[in-house]
Amino acid sequence: MSSTYGEHLKLSIFGQSHGAGIGMVLDGIPAGLGVDLAALRAFLARRAPGQNAYSTPRKEADAPEFLSGLEEGTTCGAPIAAVIRNTNTRSGDYANLKDCPRPGHADYTAQIKYHGHQDAAGGGHFSGRLTAPLCIAGGLCKQWLERKGIVISAHIAMIADIWDTPYDPVSPATDRVLSPFPTLDARKGEQMQARIAQAKENLDSVGGIVECAVTGLPAGLGEPMFGGMEGRLAQMLYGIPAVKGVEFGAGFGVASLRGSQSNDPFRVEDGKIVTQTNNCGGILGGITDGMPLIFRAAFKPTPSIAQAQKSVRLSTLEECTLEVRGRHDPCIVPRAVPVVEAAAAIVLMDMLLADGFFQRLGVERYGFNGTERPD
Repeated sequence: MSSTYGEHLKLSIFGQSHGAGIGMVLDGIPAGLGVDLAALRAFLARRAPGQNAYSTPRKEADAPEFLSGLEEGTTCGAPIAAVIRNTNTRSGDYANLKDCPRPGHADYTAQIKYHGHQDAAGGGHFSGRLTAPLCIAGGLCKQWLERKGIVISAHIAMIADIWDTPYDPVSPATDRVLSPFPTLDARKGEQMQARIAQAKENLDSVGGIVECAVTGLPAGLGEPMFGGMEGRLAQMLYGIPAVKGVEFGAGFGVASLRGSQSNDPFRVEDGKIVTQTNNCGGILGGITDGMPLIFRAAFKPTPSIAQAQKSVRLSTLEECTLEVRGRHDPCIVPRAVPVVEAAAAIVLMDMLLADGFFQRLGVERYGFNGTERPD
């Protein structure tokens, strides 16, 4: 299985949804970077299950145990390894899925590829549960980037047919995202939650879109063609279960524009070159232009629904009716918001390390609380 990402840093994700635990190893991080563990726990709590009516009832503490890589709250140069113990598993709910695969899930394709040797419980290694260790790595990277003035913030752009206020692509109000339901408009958030409740009542699910903005990025990050910023981010984002589409800036909307409408005119502001609009999403030719990086990820509805669905019994090639058991989110989008932020942070950390960004600025030493400590 391809569960490793990165060029300068190397991230490996391990574990299965209903196994003993899940975790990550993050290698290539410089020594001397401080870790605020309280902030990391708060970040992970945004993704954790079992906290409200619009998430799965499965309750997991998602408390990471660091096995290596940290000394007195600071990176020591060794690979950072962390594990989350699974404590609330019900593998028996999934006993029939190797023979009767869920529509819309990876049960069938995993059976074909791994010939029945895969772990089907809770989706195994295909499960959204694996985004928890992704958020450990991304939460760490997000802290280190923020200390360099690079801020990553996402919100729910859409659920079902309800749209939130979009970010201003030139000056996104990243500090206005509400909590715990991450929208910019509280009324739209309430309407989204009503759509989720309606789907849940109907034994169904809904999907949506997460919009992310990154501010403070330097111009010149990325490469043309296959090393471009869009390609690197898209590779990571498509590694998040249920992501079916990614767009940058005005995205598919530019296809209906004229060049005179799509182009972002340059101007000078406070001695810096900026653009008047930001249809390109802060990227030109695969390289950042210094404007906010704007992208959106589309999530399909949770495929595991309690309605009766048509499937096929693989052992006999007979059609059958499947009623999915287990505990599942009627909408994964609210919990996916920090996952999208984490994914962006990992990609940007990797690219900035490769570009020598941290080396040029000098590695700062931080204590447990993130405050700089004297040498």
